[in-house]
Formats: sequence, structure tokens, C-alpha cells
Amino acid sequence: MNIIVTGSSKGIGLEIVKSFASHEKCKVIAIARNELSLLRLKEECSVLFPDSTIIPIPFDLSATAFRTELQPRIQKHFSKIDILINNAGKMINKPFEQLTEYEFDTLMDVNLKSAFKMIKVCLPMMHKGSHIVNIGSMGGVQGSSKFPGLSLYSASKGALAVLTECLAEELKDKKISVNCLALGAVQTEMLQSAFPGYHAPNTPEQMASFITNFALTGAQFFNGKILPVSISTP
Repeated sequence: MNIIVTGSSKGIGLEIVKSFASHEKCKVIAIARNELSLLRLKEECSVLFPDSTIIPIPFDLSATAFRTELQPRIQKHFSKIDILINNAGKMINKPFEQLTEYEFDTLMDVNLKSAFKMIKVCLPMMHKGSHIVNIGSMGGVQGSSKFPGLSLYSASKGALAVLTECLAEELKDKKISVNCLALGAVQTEMLQSAFPGYHAPNTPEQMASFITNFALTGAQFFNGKILPVSISTP
């Protein structure tokens, strides 16, 4: 299977790539800004899983050149895409009164617009049975607990959830499934920046294993769904 994972240089994204690498016949394009981290990930996977195929593509998802720069690099390796996981995310923890328009644009570019652009780029290579998995947050689920300082983050993830529902409807005739996993607390750098000292009940490795299995099998049972994946929300 041909798989693309964004935000692959650390945290959950890095572990998702490693999880796919453990599956036979999975080829993974790993996208992130940090080229050195991607090369280290490729090397680690080659040691742990000698038969794995990891293709690092360093690219800034806040850039504009998706079609002219990123798409040709993907097409160099893949003629079709089975799974796209939009995992890249950014958090700004700041009181609403202190937020700037620049921070609004920056956060929306990564958390929402990058998913929009990735899907646009990948759709021509997707087929019946392909699965798009957007990684959301419990903070973006209407009616869930909300926390001071995370208004923009939660709003961006809420928009990603609604985009998921809309795309599932638009792409259902093509038999392409689109789902959103609304993650709860996972022990990542991002969580620590928002909740210093809090210890989450799940590790990135555990969450990555769940996401990988869902990406491989979830399209058989779900489409257009926002699925909470949470034992605890701080």
C-alpha cells in the first residue's frame, strides 16, 4: 500500500510512520519540515524493519508551492495513493486578547489549509477504496471540554472536522472514504506546552498503533465520521 503521512518528524506522526513500516508491503512518504529528523526516521526504520520503504520528503506545509514542488515529488514515487494521513499540527497557547492575525493565519495554514492542499494534490492519485484520515482533536469537537488559551487551536480542529464531513459527502461516489480522529490527551511535546506537568494516559506509540490500524481497516466501517479517541481530556 502507498501511504502519505504529514507531520512525520516527531511525536505521533513519527510513530505512525514507524507503525506502517512494521507492516509488509507498505510504502510510506513521510513529510515534514525537518529533513534531518526525516533521514533519522528512515534510518531507524531500515534497522528495525529491513524490508520497509520510507521515502522522506522535506517540505514546509505552510508554503504555497504544493502543486509545483510537492506534487511532482510525490508522483516521482507514487502513481496511486491508498492512504493519506493529515497529521501535521501546530498549537498556540495564548489568551485570546493577545492573539494576532499573523498567529491566526499561521495556525490555520498548518492545521486546516495544509490538509485542504494535501487532499487537493493527492486526489488525482486516489481510487476506489482510498482512505483520507484527518487527525483532529477533542478540543475541536462541539460540546467537549474547552481550555483557556487554546481558542485558535480548537477552532482550527473544529473546522477540520466539518471539512471531513463535507468531503466524505462529495467523494462518496468515488468510493473514497474521509474520516477524522479526534484525539484526546497523548504524551507529546505539544501536550506539554499546553498542560505543563500533566501526564497523559496514552503514549505516541499507542496512539500511532491505533491510527495505523484505523487507516488500514476503518474505511470498511466508517465514512464522514468524527470519532473521539480519548480516555482523558485534560
